[in-house]
Amino acid sequence: MLRHIVMWKLKEQAEGAGREDNVARAKALLMACARLDPGIVHFEVGTAQAGLECTYDLVLDSTFTDRAALLAYQNHPQHVAIKPFMKAVVEARQCMDYET
Repeated sequence: MLRHIVMWKLKEQAEGAGREDNVARAKALLMACARLDPGIVHFEVGTAQAGLECTYDLVLDSTFTDRAALLAYQNHPQHVAIKPFMKAVVEARQCMDYET
């Protein structure tokens, strides 16, 4: 199994919208990718909760059967299509992949 975790901090304003709206849009776009490949074992998207100290706004916590499944997901046209939006609204990104 391969665990794939990505965290994003979004800009205050981007693409004509504020951070809160862009977080909601980014979450919806990511959730639409949850079933793109049969090798996806777990796929969860979370957002920072108001009142809690957070340094990032959005997290993807996912598990894939293997590296090939992760690559299939990453190269799927639907996933590739959300990258321009994400690049436009993201201020910082962290990613970690590891074997479980």
